[in-house]
Amino acid sequence: MNHLIVYAHPNPDSLNHAILKTAVNTIKKNGHEVIVRDLYALDFQPVLKPEDTKAMKAGQTPKAIKKEQEYITQADVITFIYPIWWTGLPAILKGYVDRVFSYGFAYGSGEAGIIKMLTGKKGFIINTHGTPKEIYDEIGMTDGLKITSDTGIFDFVGIEPVGHLFFGSIGYLDEEAYKGMLKKVEDTINSQFS
Repeated sequence: MNHLIVYAHPNPDSLNHAILKTAVNTIKKNGHEVIVRDLYALDFQPVLKPEDTKAMKAGQTPKAIKKEQEYITQADVITFIYPIWWTGLPAILKGYVDRVFSYGFAYGSGEAGIIKMLTGKKGFIINTHGTPKEIYDEIGMTDGLKITSDTGIFDFVGIEPVGHLFFGSIGYLDEEAYKGMLKKVEDTINSQFS
């Protein structure tokens, strides 16, 4: 199984980076291939520019976008790992979706409506946030985040959402709690993709 991890966190000492390392190690232990696209390390340009759209409409997808689309095409599983900032995706990851999950590559339209062009792939998301998870659950934010990412991004293009982990109260917990989160990442990957 080929895994693609799209990772968006600027701090290499973050919990998100520890989650990334745990995910990569667990996937490899299960005998799968994994490619990581660290958007900050790549200095990925997140702004969809008019010239990008014009080039794609002319069938000349810019190299940076085409490269990411090739990784997606080759992947059986696409995992997003990112912190929730202002109740959404970091700008660099939102820009990745804007530019890479483009019309004609990830989705199209026809008489019956939207054509999902990435069917047959699985999607998995891991998020961290500073707000306690119980508060996000209570106010509906957890469900809202699932709808905008699992349904609004993955399902919209045909990627089957198979898991979404939320870890709250980041920055306010002890070491044991963080170790428990990494164990949950490992256990979930083992159960979903062994």
